Amino acid sequence: MDTLLPLLGFAIAMSVTPGPNVLMVATGAANAGVRATVPHMMGIAIGFGAMLLIVGLGLAAPFAAAPWLHTALKWGGAAWLLVLAWKIAHAGAPGAGPPRAPLGFIGAALFQWVNPKAWMIALAAIPTFTTPDGDMLRQSLAIAGVFALVGFPCTLVWALLGAGASRLLRTDRALRAFNIAMAVLLVASLLPAFL
Repeated sequence: MDTLLPLLGFAIAMSVTPGPNVLMVATGAANAGVRATVPHMMGIAIGFGAMLLIVGLGLAAPFAAAPWLHTALKWGGAAWLLVLAWKIAHAGAPGAGPPRAPLGFIGAALFQWVNPKAWMIALAAIPTFTTPDGDMLRQSLAIAGVFALVGFPCTLVWALLGAGASRLLRTDRALRAFNIAMAVLLVASLLPAFL
């Protein structure tokens, strides 16, 4: 209980600050609306919570034993984020071409496993908010639960920002500039993982 408030603060700070998840949510909401982005936001919250639980229950040990696994995942995730950034930068105006829905629940949940920011958070949160002599299952469940609970409201902030920005993006040129800016920010969000 003495770590609950610090954990809550950490979870909110990590979930609401710019990174691949929130930038994709903002872009999805700007292009398709908040309602269409809800499955994506739910996938992030539940998917990251599940990832934290699995990491807390032992997946961190193989990464410590074989650092190349972590490096391979980091580079694979970076490559996937570059592909997503390219798609975002080249997205057409709403209604132009075939409609593109934001990432769905399953895609967003699975995306956490290749998201470098998610890995940095998971590998920091588990050792920080657990004790070696404590019940690891209970501690990991608490960490996962807190992140799952704050995940949706934190991404909702970005969805509302994206939807609000869409009101300003009335022209194809403005929307294109927004999509390119979001793609650049998505690529820039990779820098902390590699510095």
